[in-house]
Amino acid sequence: MAEPIIAVDHVSFAYEEDGPLAVRDVSLQVEKGSFHAILGQNGSGKSTLAKLINGLYLPTEGTVTVCGMDTKADENTWEIRRRAGMVFQNPDNQLVATVVREDVAFGLENIGIPTEEMPARIEKALTDVGMLKHADKAPHLLSGGQKQRVAIAGVLAMEPEAIIFDESTAMLDPKGRRDVLKAVQRLNKEQGITVLWITHFMEEAVVCDQVHVMHRGQIVMNGTPREIFSDVERIKPYRLDAPPMARLAAQLRAQGMPLKEGILTVDEMAEEVKRLCK
Repeated sequence: MAEPIIAVDHVSFAYEEDGPLAVRDVSLQVEKGSFHAILGQNGSGKSTLAKLINGLYLPTEGTVTVCGMDTKADENTWEIRRRAGMVFQNPDNQLVATVVREDVAFGLENIGIPTEEMPARIEKALTDVGMLKHADKAPHLLSGGQKQRVAIAGVLAMEPEAIIFDESTAMLDPKGRRDVLKAVQRLNKEQGITVLWITHFMEEAVVCDQVHVMHRGQIVMNGTPREIFSDVERIKPYRLDAPPMARLAAQLRAQGMPLKEGILTVDEMAEEVKRLCK
């Protein structure tokens, strides 16, 4: 079996010495080219875990390795952040230039990419997220969703093997969330970029390969989206709700409608209703 691109091995973390653990004995493996989601309410530890994977925090106990590199080794820090880029919740915190094109160039300058290589990388990254036509605009003129796609382009230009999205759609409206998620899905499917998607929106986790549920600093559930959401009652103790279509299907089954198990999306619900109406 190939070595995972991200491996978290019995990791615990406290913000203060002798303080409470924000992450408690967490183990997790993310395979190359896969799309994993980490779900949890505020305070569950999911964003802390993201920062541990990116090397922004170092484990109090246990080991985090990214592309085979231990995050505790100082000499690995910048290479880890290049190969496992991170997109944060608020795109305004990642946009630093007055022109979109220059903003994407910023990360390339930081990692020492030769100037003559930059234009091609910038154009490709902006094309990949559907923002090339906005290359010469000022970021402050863009919508929230567009800003977030520029932030993703800035990471993409560095040609990472994995991208960690730390609640990257939390501040967007529904359309912005859909646009960003679709862009990330394309990058995962077409370019094989490994994705770790951290969110509290259940419907976003439906598109992932694997889902990990965090609660009080621990991973309490692992599985595919259908395994996690097949029983809408299972995740309620962790202050989470199933995706809307899973909840609707459960309500209709409770009223006697013979819907199949595992319905997660509007399309799946429509297909099942059509089947029953034949």
